[in-house]
Amino acid sequence: MADLDNKDQTEIDPADMEDVEEVEEEETGEDNSKARQLTMQMMQNPQILAALQERLDGLVGSPSGYMESLPKVVKRRVNALKNLQVKCAHIEAKFYEEVHELERKYAALYQPLFDKRSEIVRAAYEPTDEDCEWKQDEEEELTEEMKEKAKVEEEKKDEEKEDPKGIPEFWLTVFKNVDLLSEMLQEHDEPILKHLQDIKVKFSDAGQPMSFTLEFHFEPNDFFTNTVLTKTYKMRSEPDESDPFSFDGPEIMGCTGCTIDWNKGKNITLKTIKKKQKHKGRGTTRTVTKTVPNDSFFNFFSPPEVPESGEMDEDSEAVLAADFEIGHFIRERIVPRAVLYFTGEAIEDDDDDYDEDGEEADDEEGEEEADEENDPDYEPKKDANPPEECKQQ
Repeated sequence: MADLDNKDQTEIDPADMEDVEEVEEEETGEDNSKARQLTMQMMQNPQILAALQERLDGLVGSPSGYMESLPKVVKRRVNALKNLQVKCAHIEAKFYEEVHELERKYAALYQPLFDKRSEIVRAAYEPTDEDCEWKQDEEEELTEEMKEKAKVEEEKKDEEKEDPKGIPEFWLTVFKNVDLLSEMLQEHDEPILKHLQDIKVKFSDAGQPMSFTLEFHFEPNDFFTNTVLTKTYKMRSEPDESDPFSFDGPEIMGCTGCTIDWNKGKNITLKTIKKKQKHKGRGTTRTVTKTVPNDSFFNFFSPPEVPESGEMDEDSEAVLAADFEIGHFIRERIVPRAVLYFTGEAIEDDDDDYDEDGEEADDEEGEEEADEENDPDYEPKKDANPPEECKQQ
């Protein structure tokens, strides 16, 4: 039998074997090409992509089966470790409560300096020459001749215009310099924010539930009668009993705005629109006037209410999430470093960090382009017109 097998193999022409291999390669190549085309078509279908993403999202956090494979005695010990972790979370919560007390303590030390800042901004105090003396960096030092020339030009400008009081539009400039806040500003907000004189942060008293209040102090104006607009953020620093491992420091649980007492015809958070309505039967047309919400920074003081159940629709959750971020940013960055946002120096620091990442990204893109050019199968014309789905961002 072995001899017959050997005989059959020797009778096959080697050239025929090569032909068989070539045919198999061609068929395999065609199959792979069709598979790639089918895959590309599928990946360009938004519905298929959405279904795939949903499936992937469902896999995130799913058990790998490792824990289930552990012996029962080991699982018991792991449960003991998890109980220790819960106790760690409660200790961490106490730590943040004490941090809050430290914030209250040091807020009292900062406040006299912030009050002096407010007095200078609103022209209640004129700083002395000693207050205004600023030591420049060596690179910024000017020659005596240049200093004298700059002084003359400055005096000339001062003669040509009235002497401004304080630092005009200080807080409006701060808001316009910060992307997070400038996105909220509308053109009709600016005349009002020119009257903003100070922003203060007040922390809850000792023994009271953790919270902080943002106070926006305004000079008398034609828009509303309030002198102070407030926004209070209620916080919690304790692990959730149903999910203690999610604890990651104090979280904002809700916020409360205030009522703005607008003068007649000055409420910029509302606008009046006119709509034409046609009667179905008679065919006559009438004009109806409606009052609808209007985009404005001052909507910041009317946040969505969080129901007792804690369940909210997606839009309200998104609004609150953005609101919490803004509240934290004003408290932690804007109020303590307002002058640096006014001058733009704080923005430059942020931009420097961002530019470094950008350069790295550019380098990576350059490498990818070089690789594509060195690829003999690369055809630029095919990439010149991306699919329609890619154009719509």
